[in-house]
Amino acid sequence: MNKRENIQETERLAIRKLTHDDFETLIAIMGKPEVMYAWEHGFSEDDVRSWIERQLTRYTKDGIGYFAVELKESGQLIGQAGLMKTTMNGNEVVEIGYIFDNTYWHNGYATEAAESLIAYAFDCLELPAVYCSIRPENKASIRVAKRLGMESCGNHTVVYRGKEMPHIIYKLENPK
Repeated sequence: MNKRENIQETERLAIRKLTHDDFETLIAIMGKPEVMYAWEHGFSEDDVRSWIERQLTRYTKDGIGYFAVELKESGQLIGQAGLMKTTMNGNEVVEIGYIFDNTYWHNGYATEAAESLIAYAFDCLELPAVYCSIRPENKASIRVAKRLGMESCGNHTVVYRGKEMPHIIYKLENPK
């Protein structure tokens, strides 16, 4: 798919598939520990390369994954938002996630991108619900989930790099 073909657009944002060309910008964003605090470390160059490959595999296998989020006005890549197939407490679900460069925080971009992808999940993919898995200390992501109308519906533990990380599960049901 051409880099410029958008999955979704909002008033301010263009959402498209990631490409290898996004590496430099992604390492600048994901290399920051303050951006990646839910993972407890900034990503290395190898981490970001693996991340991009994982998304490209998801696009082929599932048709979804983390997508690049650009400002329409400038074309600047400011973060990612996506829909990913995952398993929570033994149930296969589709989860929404968002990661934005901290220089763009507090502008409503995560909420705007997530709203657009939830509409895509419900209208185009006809999913019955979308989930979100958030660490309890990630207050900013919890605020976004609540703004999206998601409600807490349980907990699960993610094991990342050998560490158990408790998460709260949020859910939004398709109103149709």
